Formats: sequence, structure tokens, C-alpha cells
Amino acid sequence: MRVLSNERAPTKDADGTSLPDSDADLSPTVHSTEIIAFSLFALLLISIVATLYVAKGFFLPVVAAFVVGTMLSPAAGLLERHRIPRAVSAVLIVSAVGAGVTFIIGLISSPLMEWSTRLPELGGRLKDKMHIFDRPLALWHELQNMLGFPDSFSVAPFQMPKLEWLQPTLEFLSPTFTEFLLFFATLILFIASWRDLRRALIMTFTGHDSRLRVLRSLNAIEEHLGSYLLTVTLINMGVGTATGLICWVTGMPNPAGLGALAATLNYLPIIGPVAMFAILTVVGLIAFSTIGAAVIAPLAFVGVAFLEGHFITPTIIGRRLELNALAVFISLAFWTWLWGPMGGFLSSPLLIVALILRDHLSPSNSAQIP
Repeated sequence: MRVLSNERAPTKDADGTSLPDSDADLSPTVHSTEIIAFSLFALLLISIVATLYVAKGFFLPVVAAFVVGTMLSPAAGLLERHRIPRAVSAVLIVSAVGAGVTFIIGLISSPLMEWSTRLPELGGRLKDKMHIFDRPLALWHELQNMLGFPDSFSVAPFQMPKLEWLQPTLEFLSPTFTEFLLFFATLILFIASWRDLRRALIMTFTGHDSRLRVLRSLNAIEEHLGSYLLTVTLINMGVGTATGLICWVTGMPNPAGLGALAATLNYLPIIGPVAMFAILTVVGLIAFSTIGAAVIAPLAFVGVAFLEGHFITPTIIGRRLELNALAVFISLAFWTWLWGPMGGFLSSPLLIVALILRDHLSPSNSAQIP
């Protein structure tokens, strides 16, 4: 039989039976069922995100309590091994955490209360320092006129922004009393009943392999989140101490409060150090008479934040769980957009939980990409 150059003879086995073309059988195709399944999954994901956004007042405290409770469960287990009942351990741990948070808030709020009574004076002093930008703005205005661009700046002196945004910003940053109450109540009950919840969740599955996989996933989540909280807290305390010493050496006002603020903001990846640099810059411009003296503390903080972000934290946390920088940034942007600053705090723990679930629950015999 003659075979043309653009044709292929059918492959036959030893018995003479024709075999299907291997290239045609192995070529990937997208069926309508796969498109429908992907569309349904996308709709489900959009529905979940919309529900979490609309019902933020309920889901944010509950999810935060679950995440923080999982982080604090190892401490409750330690107290339980010393014959302290689980319920008593939960109350003691939450009380200790609440006392620590209250102490930090006291350090931060004391200078804020003092500065809030002097806003007109501090605003006037900051406005006087901003006159150095009058000449660059005037040169920019002249350059625009020469090039024929429309005026976007005026030659008027630098104007301080109005404080009309202050009240909405504080309302956005501070949760309501109901959310606080729901968070602490859920946190205490979660820590007290976490062992029973684990057992009930594991027994929900019927197969031995499924139960073992869920048990390993829960153990990994509890271990990684507990070590993450302890490690990040110690690192942030170091950053706060270094910032306080820098502010004390450079003569910044209230170095203890600024150090506590730096430690608190450092729980927010990327956003926290940037916000702290801006705060130190504004405080330095108000406190000192020259620009050079005002930027010493912010520049020193940049050095501390650079060492912490690029060497200390990756070296310590990277040994336990590898986190991709892009994944951390996307998670931070998404959860901050969804739930505000508290969402930014929960972004890294939720990313860790997602990575652990992917590693433990994904099938090992999944198809490999050629």
C-alpha cells in the first residue's frame, strides 16, 4: 500500500489490530463539562467573597478568633499538661493577651491624646517646615507654562491638608464594641473547646486515610501558626525596642510610644513599616528645627526595617515555612481590601493555612504538566 507524504499509516499491533493515533489521543481538550465546572467554581468564589465583604461585622471577629485561638492553643496545651483545666487556661491566656494589648494601646494613645490637644500648633509648625517645597512647586509651575501643559499646581504656599478625613479613618480603623465582644467570647470558647472540636472534625470523615490526613493537617496548622505568632512577636518586639532606642538617641519625643507603635505596625507586612516611616518623618519635622535632624530617626528606622525584612525574618521563618513574596503581597492586598487593617494582620496566617491545606489535602497522584 502506498502512503502519501502528508498521510500516516495506521499503527498495528502484533495481531494486526489497528491502534489509535497516539498524538491525537494525548492532545489536551477542554470539554463543556470542565467549562461548566470552572464557571460554577468561579461563581461560588465570587459569592463567598461577597458574603465575607457584606457580613464583615460577623465573619471578621469569628475568623480572627479562630486564627488567634489556633495560635494560642499550644500555650493552652502547655498549661493543661500542668493540670490546669482547659477552660481556666483559656481565660488566663486571653486575659494575659488582653493585658498586653491594653498596655501597648496605653503607650501609643498617651502621646496621641497629648498631640490631639495641640493640633493647631503642631499643624502650624509643620506648615512652616513645608515652605521648603514652595520653590520646587514654583519651578514646576513655570516648566508647565513653558511646555504648554495645564496648571496642576499653583504658586501659592504649601497648604496643609484638612483633617476632615480623620474621623472616618478612625471609624474604619477601630472596630465596634460588639465586634470586640464577639471576638473575645469566641476566642475563649474556641481555646477551651479546641480539643473537642478537633476530635469532632476528624471523626466527621469515615475512612482511616482521610482521618489521618485531616489529623496531620490540623497538627501542622497548629504548629506553624503557633511558631509563627511567637517568632513574629519576638521579632516585632526587637524592632520596637530598636526603634525606641533610635528615637531616644536622636531626641524624638516619647520614644517608648513610638517604639510600641513600630512593634504594633510591624505585624502588617509592607504597609506597617511604610506607615511607621511616614509617622517618624512627620514627628521629626514637628519636633526639630532643621530637616537634617528630622530625617535621622526615619532613615535609621529604614535600616532596621531593611535588616528585619530581608535577613532576620526570612532566615527564621523561612526555615519553617517558605512563603513566596508575591503570594504574601497579593494576600495582604486582598485581605486588607476585604477587611481593613485586621485583614492585613490575618493575611499571612491565612496564607500559611492555605499552603498547609494544599500540601496535605491535594492528591499525590495528580497529573503532571508536560
